[in-house]
Amino acid sequence: MPYVAICHDQNENALALRQSELQAHLDYVAGIADQVLVAGPMSIEGSSSFNASLFIYAVDTEQEARELLEHDPYFRAGIYAEVTLAPFTPARGTWL
Repeated sequence: MPYVAICHDQNENALALRQSELQAHLDYVAGIADQVLVAGPMSIEGSSSFNASLFIYAVDTEQEARELLEHDPYFRAGIYAEVTLAPFTPARGTWL
């Protein structure tokens, strides 16, 4: 079952941390591409820059999803202040 992770940035220094960890983050996501259905930054709450991330992992358990997230350089750098991790059931859409 896929798991979705919605990761909200911490307010202070998040953008600078995103920039400094970008290449390591991209390399990490490329390395786990077989376990990633969707990944990308988000601008929420009226922000003009990225302040959140969305991942949908192709894994069987929440623990597997949590491990993938926790090994991400963005997570390790402390960019995320709040993370929602939940099972996801795709029901419709062009990527199904």
